[in-house]
Amino acid sequence: MEMVNDMIVWFMKRRLPRIQEFMARPVETQERIFQELIATARYTEWGMRYNYSQIKTVQEFREQVPVSTYETLFPYIERVLKGEPNVLWPSPVEHFSKSSGTTNARSKYIPVTPESLEECHYMGGKDMMTLLVANKPDTNVFSGKGLSIGGTIGPNPYNPLTQAGDVSGVIMQNLPAWGQLIRTPPLEVALLDNWEEKLAKMAEICSQENVTSILGVPTWTILLLDRIMEEQGAKSMLEVWPDFEVFVHGAVAFHPYRELFTKKYFPSSTPYYLETYNASEGFIGLQDDLGKPGEMLLMLDYGIFYEFMPLEELDNDHPRTLTLDEVELDKSYALIMSTNSGLWRYQIGDTIKFTSKYPFHLKISGRTKHFINAFGEELVVENAEAAITEASAQTGAVVSDFTAGPVYMGDGSKGRHEWIIEFSQEPGDRRKFLDLLDKTLRRVNSDYDAKRFQDMALLIPLVHVAPPGTFYAWMRRRDKLGGQHKVPRLSNSRVYLEEILEIIGQEG
Repeated sequence: MEMVNDMIVWFMKRRLPRIQEFMARPVETQERIFQELIATARYTEWGMRYNYSQIKTVQEFREQVPVSTYETLFPYIERVLKGEPNVLWPSPVEHFSKSSGTTNARSKYIPVTPESLEECHYMGGKDMMTLLVANKPDTNVFSGKGLSIGGTIGPNPYNPLTQAGDVSGVIMQNLPAWGQLIRTPPLEVALLDNWEEKLAKMAEICSQENVTSILGVPTWTILLLDRIMEEQGAKSMLEVWPDFEVFVHGAVAFHPYRELFTKKYFPSSTPYYLETYNASEGFIGLQDDLGKPGEMLLMLDYGIFYEFMPLEELDNDHPRTLTLDEVELDKSYALIMSTNSGLWRYQIGDTIKFTSKYPFHLKISGRTKHFINAFGEELVVENAEAAITEASAQTGAVVSDFTAGPVYMGDGSKGRHEWIIEFSQEPGDRRKFLDLLDKTLRRVNSDYDAKRFQDMALLIPLVHVAPPGTFYAWMRRRDKLGGQHKVPRLSNSRVYLEEILEIIGQEG
């Protein structure tokens, strides 16, 4: 396998100049992508409706084409799902990425065109390996197998001649032969739709392989690693996979899990961790500097044209958006994308902040609909994860999962936030953990701090410690096991809280 490793490393090094080119010329790269998208789609139904053939500039595009959400775009997507051609994009669509539906109750179906599969998702995977090699030129990661923890794929319920599934499942099923050779488990196991059956078979197969890398969501990866360690009687995963090098993670913030991976699963300085931002709508970012966890390079030549909406514009009928050259550092923006899968000025539901310009690096700051603002506190996911991380670090705790929502004012009572937290290692002092959680929230969010001042509007948070397996049981009840499904961190309603508290009550 050393010869295979050397060949892949050589090939990936050749790709680096292309990445360096768009880093050096980001605005020009985005202008080129914009013109290509408009030209390609000008004779689609959408393109003719919005007169794409007459659009010459980004400003004209912003004036003529509305910002879209999934709900507003769905009548067009539904027609594509049913097999109608040339609606949003000229190429035939045979695959749809089925998202976890975190922005509304139903699942979302995102078209995956041949262009978006090849020029975006696959390109992102290749560039991920390129940046890995750039950071670790002496890597031997391709001497072993890459473990992919993906989702499922099956017939499109609107048209059984096409397929729908998690974006990871779509990518995995369509990998070239050389890509299948260096990954594990076999495709028939990786794409099983029964998560518990998949988990058992993956543990059995992968524990016998020389796994050198993992690509997956931290929460589901933890379940697999725990299963393997229990079955193998191992104290760490390095006893099972001594040559392990890298965990490529995404979908949820990694810093609440970092200590768990570095102390329990891979207690060594050798393994490293690489973050990706691959959404159902497209491959957006890659960590290009291992020394800057949480920060990713915005990938600018994947057939995606980006706009950035200031959060104060979210509720406007005609929101103002910014292009790459207009953004500011350390300010949250809602991410707007026009893509080679036929999404136009599409608000994907994520918020990001830029940490550098020229080149453009970003970090995910939250979701446009995942927040708590019941009392004017405007608490976002970034705040919650910072508080969980700080409280855990100071008390020796390791958090497996958490969610939070409001306790509304009523009958003279004050409001507060209610948290449900599941620990894999409980804090040495629960009261100290709570105090640190509250103090960190006050430090990172001035609106929250103002509401907490002398308990005038908000009381100190109420925290429930959930028994092990609670969030797993809740996700199973919601049919959200595996793949890219993830626990929503914050909600401005009590729906999630009530469902989980019911499970805790039943177990109690």
